[in-house]
Amino acid sequence: MNDIITLTEAAALQIKDMMKESEEEGAYLRVGVKGGGCSGLSYGMGFEHERHEDDHEFEQHGIKILIDKESAPILKGTVIDYKQSLMGGGFTINNPNAIATCGCGSSFRTATNAGTPEEC
Repeated sequence: MNDIITLTEAAALQIKDMMKESEEEGAYLRVGVKGGGCSGLSYGMGFEHERHEDDHEFEQHGIKILIDKESAPILKGTVIDYKQSLMGGGFTINNPNAIATCGCGSSFRTATNAGTPEEC
């Protein structure tokens, strides 16, 4: 399977810095989707040391990425970037499958998965 998501170089550099700060060098970056948020689904990213049997694994910019099989079709084609601004920096997630998002940008819905919407 091709890489499900694309990490930009800026995002990868930020993730590497975060791994160093939290002494997680060598960990996997897990990217996933869970129910919740005002639009029904929300993104999750975190460091993990164990790969599960049904995970998709690939590597970009020296970062090993894990995505569970339920999240894979929802995240296909997603680009994760990191932008610096006067208000600080933050990750941006551009998911071509999202048909609705909320103002915070971390909650969304796809045509085939409405998730479990909550009040903001």
